[in-house]
Amino acid sequence: VLQKGLKENFADAQVSVVDCPDLTKEPFNFPAKGICGKPRIADVGGVPYLIPLVQKEKVYDLNTVAKDIELPGAFILGAGAASSKILGVNAELIPIVQTKTEKKPAVNGSYVAQINPADKGCLLEKYSSKYTDCEFGLLANLYASEGQPGKVVEVKANGRTGELNFVSCLRQILEKHYGEKPVGMGGTFIIQKGKAKIHIMPPEFSACPLNTDEDVNNWLKFFEMKAPLICQPVIVSRDPGFDLRVEHTHCFSHHGEGGHYHQDTSPDSVQYLGYFLPAELLFRIDRPPETHLIGRD
Repeated sequence: VLQKGLKENFADAQVSVVDCPDLTKEPFNFPAKGICGKPRIADVGGVPYLIPLVQKEKVYDLNTVAKDIELPGAFILGAGAASSKILGVNAELIPIVQTKTEKKPAVNGSYVAQINPADKGCLLEKYSSKYTDCEFGLLANLYASEGQPGKVVEVKANGRTGELNFVSCLRQILEKHYGEKPVGMGGTFIIQKGKAKIHIMPPEFSACPLNTDEDVNNWLKFFEMKAPLICQPVIVSRDPGFDLRVEHTHCFSHHGEGGHYHQDTSPDSVQYLGYFLPAELLFRIDRPPETHLIGRD
């Protein structure tokens, strides 16, 4: 299904089932070896807690989420907002956490991307270099598993010929094929060559309401960042009525760049390499009672 669809959007695409590479090694350096074992997706909070106006009291903990999704000790990857209560500012969180169990403390390999107060560029830091918690704020889209080795779906795609970004392409392929049946998928992929359009939220929440996508885009700070970028996508082919964010991807690098992935900006030269697994369960946590569709991309 994926290979056929990807060939409509990329010059070259190959999809196969392989053994998950050891994710504790370069370039990932994750706290778990793989993305297998009881795979599940959690959509926590949501964009309505950020816009039109922020609700700062919305703070969550990845260790608690792991229990809520009935997988204490889960290895969690994904995309979310950092806790402004902890950081003192608004920032992008790239969660990469082996959550705690009764026997072991959490291992937090997350990154945080924020606007550098010095030069207004990207400041990417390892979360654990400054903080000891596993908190996040407002919203997150998370892929969780036991962090085990196992069989995964390897996706290689080079030379983008279509309009869709890599993640949207995967999601729309699934939606087209599976129709009414929601199919969720998560994991990690590397933009191996090329550049990408990435945003970082500003450090100050907007004082005036953000009422349109245009308002949101004017508020966000956009950058062109260079490969290699290690990205953590969470994809659900379609929303079965839970007010989901159907795709959300954050990325980090070892050269100081990271944030929220939108699209590669070098379609001819771009190379993607990803490892994914379909999720068995979907959990919706603290769904906003009042909602809208602004700022979902």
